[in-house]
Amino acid sequence: MPTTPIIVTGTDTEIGKTVFAAALTGALGAHYWKPVQAGLEADGGDRDRVARLAGIAPERVLPDAYRLTTPCSPHLAAEIDGVAIDPERLALPQVDGPLVIEGAGGALVPLTRQMTYADQFARWQCPVVIVARTMLGTINHSLLSIEALRGRGIAILGIAFVGDAVEDSEATICEMGKVRRLGRLPRLDPLTPETLRAAFAEHFRLEDFTR
Repeated sequence: MPTTPIIVTGTDTEIGKTVFAAALTGALGAHYWKPVQAGLEADGGDRDRVARLAGIAPERVLPDAYRLTTPCSPHLAAEIDGVAIDPERLALPQVDGPLVIEGAGGALVPLTRQMTYADQFARWQCPVVIVARTMLGTINHSLLSIEALRGRGIAILGIAFVGDAVEDSEATICEMGKVRRLGRLPRLDPLTPETLRAAFAEHFRLEDFTR
């Protein structure tokens, strides 16, 4: 099992990043941490959903450092709530075993008006998995995300696709971006802990996340 935490980021919002993070958390038997949760007024956050889909005990889902009400970028949600996000409160939690950390939206989503998630990832110095949907536009979004992370010296573990297979787009991103294709998680209906666990086992190799 990995001793270094794994960060899960996305190329955009609402692309299946949380579902993938839940699948990875369950497969690794990891703890899960989303340091900043914005949008509590919309859906109450991702913690309960991840615990259910990952099939892990609720105590393995760590408390958010910040829980913000408005469903928007964390920097603005914090301002609306009258909260100042302090990077010192985002120190990595110490846990026994693997830890999966989920960002919000894409790598360049602002945490404050001076700092993006990618800047915070650089402070943590943990490998990142980029989650990308296979729909139109994914080549541009994925390559920009790769450049943003590499420009900050962040190690990219690989890219995980979500959606229907689009072989040319997936291959182009991995070839041009020089990243490893970790696999593709299909859309699941129904989405349950059982279907998610089976899909991850079928489409990904656990050893790619544990080296």
